[in-house]
Amino acid sequence: MHCGYFDNGICRSCTLMGTPYDVQVAGKLAHARELLSPWPDADWLAPMLSRPSQFRNRAKMVVGGTAGNPTLGILDAAREGVDLTGCGILAPGLRAAFAPIAAFIARARITPYHVPTRRGELKNVLLTEAPDGALMLRFVLRSTEPLGRIRKHLPTLLADLPALAVVTVNLLPEHKAVLEGEEEIMLVGETLRMRLDGIVLHLRPASFFQTNSDIAPGLYRQARDWIDEVDARSVWDLYCGVGGFALHAAAPGRSVHGVEVSDPAVQSARLSAAEAGLPDVTFSTGDATRLDAADSPDAVIVNPPRRGLGDRLCATLDASGVSTIVYSSCNALTLARDIAALPAYALKRVRLFDMFPQTEHYEIMVLLTRR
Repeated sequence: MHCGYFDNGICRSCTLMGTPYDVQVAGKLAHARELLSPWPDADWLAPMLSRPSQFRNRAKMVVGGTAGNPTLGILDAAREGVDLTGCGILAPGLRAAFAPIAAFIARARITPYHVPTRRGELKNVLLTEAPDGALMLRFVLRSTEPLGRIRKHLPTLLADLPALAVVTVNLLPEHKAVLEGEEEIMLVGETLRMRLDGIVLHLRPASFFQTNSDIAPGLYRQARDWIDEVDARSVWDLYCGVGGFALHAAAPGRSVHGVEVSDPAVQSARLSAAEAGLPDVTFSTGDATRLDAADSPDAVIVNPPRRGLGDRLCATLDASGVSTIVYSSCNALTLARDIAALPAYALKRVRLFDMFPQTEHYEIMVLLTRR
């Protein structure tokens, strides 16, 4: 894949842009194999590959320019807006939505936030696309000042962009380098329905979801297959998010329980389980790192943030009666560190999932069994 933004030095976010895709994947495999070389007996499965372009289901666009002529993209070195609405890694549905959104910003006269002077209102536009094309749109504002105009002109936006299923305003009053604030004002809908392999996951505005809708089902299927292989009757899904792994691991005679620190994500997961008719799949709000493994399940699925599991949870799992751990990681460095902190387990299988083409990042999943 080639990108004019990259070639012209406008955006360098995709550090491997222009590198042949097979070379990208080979480099990621080499990196993962080096990090996991202390466990040479592991069986490496064939990697799951992605489309090299148009794969990303979420756009995080910084708003610049003026109310009459806004830009959606990034900020340059002078902190001025640069348009990236033609970004080739974004799904076509996202790119098609940018023109109606920009027209709406102009119509509602929402002044973009100007970082150098700390003036203006609209900081970011966050857009997510479901596999069926439905969209979630979030306007990140400094205050509620434009809210009345947004409500007034929203019917026109909905008519221009009928794929919109959820529209919100997020408030970020502080001047700091984050994408969103803590307060969300719902304007249209509540959850974006992400249908994967026949299972509907309900995504709320601030909930985490994998950025590649083609690779995410592959992750869930692989975890399910390994859980089925060991015939686990009870499973914990730690850092469960909106319940993707837990819901896919459901099976007759098997109890699955997910734990997640975000209560909105837990509410979404419970809704998905109820709609799917899965009474044996339950969820609770809690800190996975403070888990008490006194009543250990047969298997545990973990999908932690980049920082990994940490010493406390590794120690708890290592001392538990859990027979099988399926560990999905977006950071092979912390994965390797955590495996080393689990000496009671043997690394049996490894599979790389190319969640993020055109970058050095990847997802990796391992199967650990108690020695």
